[in-house]
Amino acid sequence: MKYRRLGRSGLKVSEISLGSWLTYGKTVEDDIATRTIRRAYELGINSFDSANVYERGQGEIVMAKALRPFPRETYIITTKAFWPMGDGVNERGLSRKHVFEQLHGSLRRMELDYVDIFYCHRYDPETPVEETLRVIDDLIRQGKILYAGVSQWTAAQIEEAVAVADRCLLERIVVNQPVYNMLNRYIEPEIIPVSEKYGIGQIVFSPLAQGVLTGKYRGGRIPAGTRASNPEINQSVQNLIDSGVLAKVDALEDFAGELGISLVEMALAWILRQGNVASALVGASRPEQIEANCKAVEVDLSQDTLDRIEAILA
Repeated sequence: MKYRRLGRSGLKVSEISLGSWLTYGKTVEDDIATRTIRRAYELGINSFDSANVYERGQGEIVMAKALRPFPRETYIITTKAFWPMGDGVNERGLSRKHVFEQLHGSLRRMELDYVDIFYCHRYDPETPVEETLRVIDDLIRQGKILYAGVSQWTAAQIEEAVAVADRCLLERIVVNQPVYNMLNRYIEPEIIPVSEKYGIGQIVFSPLAQGVLTGKYRGGRIPAGTRASNPEINQSVQNLIDSGVLAKVDALEDFAGELGISLVEMALAWILRQGNVASALVGASRPEQIEANCKAVEVDLSQDTLDRIEAILA
């Protein structure tokens, strides 16, 4: 495994991170989830991602329990808040009340004293950014959060957060968690330049485009048991298939074969070519998948290879 600094912070994360969305606490049996998480740790992964909303905390429980045998200082575990956790008017968003209660709820479920990174899971237009950053700053000072982050914020929203933090002498965010893959490059024009300016790193999710960049949907088929067979993400994958990108995916897979690597390795190595990306956040439902993902850190794509990939994607 290889490690990178997260932005300009002192925190170092593995180039591959393991997440728990739509897997642990839901579609993957707990014993298999545990074996997968522990295999990831054995392979050198030190970055494990969860959120309060993942199966109403069950994802957090499974992940934290699997990591419990290992020394706490050897791994990074994250959680988030924004999405509804109940029917009450204050059980959502980024208000001081919701953030405070959700962080403590996550700590109770995971049986932890602190989380390494706490993410604002989306931007909340109904709560002043200063209110959100102040409660996170309070929790950092209490030792319950070590680093602050955001997920899927725009470049303008990230700049707002930095400006508010500096004006109010609050802890800055150090990480953004956006979608990023060969088929979705929206962060390149604005978000990456802004993040580089302020020392914010990216831990990107959906690096394999919900499995489309594994080649498993070749021919437009959605095999049973794959992520796309899950109703929660079936439509997004179907939209990609319908958009005609499978011809590009097929060409990429054929090119990867010429290079003697898998499409998964190529797709993840392509993401890691980007210096502002600290880690690619993958999902894995069994140990063999995380083993395959980790091989990408040993792949070095030459400029000629990157140029050919660009030609295929264009």
